[in-house]
Amino acid sequence: MSKPPRLTLPSDARAYRLPTARGEFAVHEAGEPVRGTALLVPGFTGSKEDFIGLLEPLAAHGYRVVAVDGRGQHESPGPREESAYALDELAQDVLAQAAALDGGPVHLVGHSLGGLIARAAVLRDAAPFASLTLMSSGPAAIAEEQRERTKLLVAALEAMREDMAGVWTAMRAYDPEDAVPDAPELAGFLRDRWLATVPEQLIATGRVLVSEPDRVAELSGVGLPKLVLSGEVDYAWPVPLMDDMTQRLGARRVVVPGAEHSPNAENPQATADALAAFWGAAEAR
Repeated sequence: MSKPPRLTLPSDARAYRLPTARGEFAVHEAGEPVRGTALLVPGFTGSKEDFIGLLEPLAAHGYRVVAVDGRGQHESPGPREESAYALDELAQDVLAQAAALDGGPVHLVGHSLGGLIARAAVLRDAAPFASLTLMSSGPAAIAEEQRERTKLLVAALEAMREDMAGVWTAMRAYDPEDAVPDAPELAGFLRDRWLATVPEQLIATGRVLVSEPDRVAELSGVGLPKLVLSGEVDYAWPVPLMDDMTQRLGARRVVVPGAEHSPNAENPQATADALAAFWGAAEAR
């Protein structure tokens, strides 16, 4: 799971609920659209807080930046029905969010599962977007070892969806013995975020991660500037797989030094600089 580098918003950022044609979504926003607007979509078990480290540097580059909780995710409400979290439903939410920002074409960034959601939104309708960035997100389902872990988690959620605290405790028991303990404030946030997320959202999106087909050929036909950005190591989609996807897409490629699956949190300044450089090139086309 992504772990925010900090939990306090920058002084010039704000938290609010974005009204859209498909309901309200909790967001963090910073910056003014001097150069453009960006919409950041988080991954599985994640939230808008995963992008806190990007808000200030991207705003400094001249962008309005909006990070969102998807439906049923952390502080955004959602129904207790698995069908509400089908990939196409989540893609339509992203399109509604982009429309609600009302600032012209939006630079769309999807992290991990958020990349699959962002891809589905662009394939449904690319018109609202100025570019697409797939951050630590691959061409199809996650790697085999991660598929097995995710299937176990989905099965636990199906059996214990009314005991999310129990699932959390069981899940954390699988953390490596040599893992560095989270600071108390972060540990509390991660647990609270998990408990606030609708279990049906996690079940449905977990199934997406283990079953998504390869849609790279379809996406390559969409005439948007595309960036594939990742860390130096990735357990969900191995880096060579993302390298190959880049070639198939005809996309730009950035590997963020010192980062793994969450460059947005693990090296936010380098990630922000890479995004701003890509967006600037896209706007100059």
